[in-house]
Amino acid sequence: MGILNINDDSFSSDGKIDTDWALCRAVEMVAEGADIIDVGGESARTNRKAISEEEEIRRVRPFLEGFQNIMNTAVPRDGDQLFPPLLSLNTWRPRVIEGSLEAGFDILNDMSALPDATNARLCAMIGAALLIMHSHGEPKMRHTHVTYPDIISELLEFFEQKASLAIEAGIHRDSLILDPGIDFAKQVDDNLRIFRELGRLTSQRFPVLLPVSRKSVIGRVLGIEKPADRDAGTIACIVAGMLRGASIFRVHDISAAWFAIRSVEALR
Repeated sequence: MGILNINDDSFSSDGKIDTDWALCRAVEMVAEGADIIDVGGESARTNRKAISEEEEIRRVRPFLEGFQNIMNTAVPRDGDQLFPPLLSLNTWRPRVIEGSLEAGFDILNDMSALPDATNARLCAMIGAALLIMHSHGEPKMRHTHVTYPDIISELLEFFEQKASLAIEAGIHRDSLILDPGIDFAKQVDDNLRIFRELGRLTSQRFPVLLPVSRKSVIGRVLGIEKPADRDAGTIACIVAGMLRGASIFRVHDISAAWFAIRSVEALR
């Protein structure tokens, strides 16, 4: 899953508020090996004010509307790739989702921790898959104070409840993806334990997405402040995640991830 930020305040400084640039970048991402394009108009950073819902729609909707046409010019990296790639909408606000339904998307990447069934019902309306991310409290707010007696038990209970909520809202269980929410309302030790015991999550009959790219936990472990310098640590986490059953990897450096994933597949 390649990260495409149509915003100018991503923590990794890799986005632009420019539809034409974003569409061209999507074509490049396919050539680099992306199976899924995850597009977002608002950064998840907690040290930034939330943009308005209208502004978020203004940023992402033109991209969604032009995505299928621009894919006519795209060429996949290899024959094992999903092509055309799936399109993932990265948002958590129902009004933004409603404003994007007509343009269409395949997956909703929802970082709200699914507080109610609203977003699940919207996905069910168009047959989109739902990616449920674990977190604590409202998005765009700092939750670095949160601790858990047992983060793995917390995740297992959370996903059981949220999966039931989504299924009751009309989403087929085959259209659910779980995201343990690395760095979201978690301490460094929580994140590391998730990596070590990821097999307990991947055994829950749902595909697990591992959003590891350039995360703060990598910076803390390696002593690297600048996110763009954390790609080597990202690759190590991808390999560890593959060996423990993760299915999808959300990354900035798609080509490096492609090499890592193909190498592990060959070794296995």
